[in-house]
Amino acid sequence: MKKAIWILWPSFLVACVAELVFFSVFDPVDFQLFGPLGLSRRAGYSIGFFLFWGIAASSSALTCFLQRSAGEVNRAP
Repeated sequence: MKKAIWILWPSFLVACVAELVFFSVFDPVDFQLFGPLGLSRRAGYSIGFFLFWGIAASSSALTCFLQRSAGEVNRAP
């Protein structure tokens, strides 16, 4: 549980800042892949936030994975 908190809380804060910075420049209604997506602003902000949170959580999880000691890595199951 402690590692989940180490991963999710900092990534939540980073996602908040990333969303504020990104959506202060771009409007989610204007995004198009192969045509208009038809999303409301609220849906665009929500999807963007969870994407940023996922990216930041992946980064935090990789950091926790790489900071293991040699004893933890080489421990027999």
